[in-house]
Amino acid sequence: MHFSIIIPTWNNLEYLQLCIKGIRENSAFNHQIIVHVNEGKDGSKKWVDMQKIDYTCSPENIGICKAVNLAFTKAKQDFIVYMNDDMYPLPGWDVALIKAIQQAGEDTFMISATMIEPKASGNDCVIVADFGQSTTTFRKADLLKKYTDFEKNDWNGASWPPVMLSRASWEKVGGFSEAFSPGMYSDPDLSMKLWETGCRIFRGVGESRVYHFQAKSTGKVLRNDGRMQFIHKWGISANAFYKHYLKMGTTFEGKLEHNTNTLAVKLQRAKAWFLKYLKNKK
Repeated sequence: MHFSIIIPTWNNLEYLQLCIKGIRENSAFNHQIIVHVNEGKDGSKKWVDMQKIDYTCSPENIGICKAVNLAFTKAKQDFIVYMNDDMYPLPGWDVALIKAIQQAGEDTFMISATMIEPKASGNDCVIVADFGQSTTTFRKADLLKKYTDFEKNDWNGASWPPVMLSRASWEKVGGFSEAFSPGMYSDPDLSMKLWETGCRIFRGVGESRVYHFQAKSTGKVLRNDGRMQFIHKWGISANAFYKHYLKMGTTFEGKLEHNTNTLAVKLQRAKAWFLKYLKNKK
């Protein structure tokens, strides 16, 4: 089973090289890699061309949403993985995702690998362990020795990269919503679009692990007001969606419940309506 792995990059060549090295060295299968090169002032376009990697490009930074959607046009496989360029996949990452696909028994799902990050961010879905905060301080040998030592069960709430969808699901929802460009809150928006199509499998796989250097690309972008965009579009906040719909961070036990017409959700929708009212009143 093979994936089409989409990696948008923006003048981040040293991280991109490490990411692709990790895919090539630590994958059990020869997956298709597709890079979208934003600007490419650091030589990244020339490098991916020399590596004979499939790619798309733009003369300026077009953001995550447009970049991933454009790269998707070159995808050849039935399963699509979106990965950040500041991630290093660890051995067995793809085997564990394939096992989760087989267990799903359907092609409507969102499945994420589990990130190991050097700094705590309040995200219960990640493993916090510092093996370096840059390519120059990266302790690869130590990481490869110890990455399996951390216990992590499968968890609910898959939404962010590395994230995998079937081609059928990706095409059904139209990929990322480019109204969220350059990309803030595009992850929960994609998850909500899947939820609206009936998807109820949002599984984070504890055995599929990648090291994430944390916001080496998104940290330098001019951000859109994705929080309010999400509220305006869906009538609920992204945080409430993660908590009450996707049960973010709780132990994965199968498909999520269909009923979201609870008092807690109604209160969150009322809160979102009030925030929209205040913003529109300004």
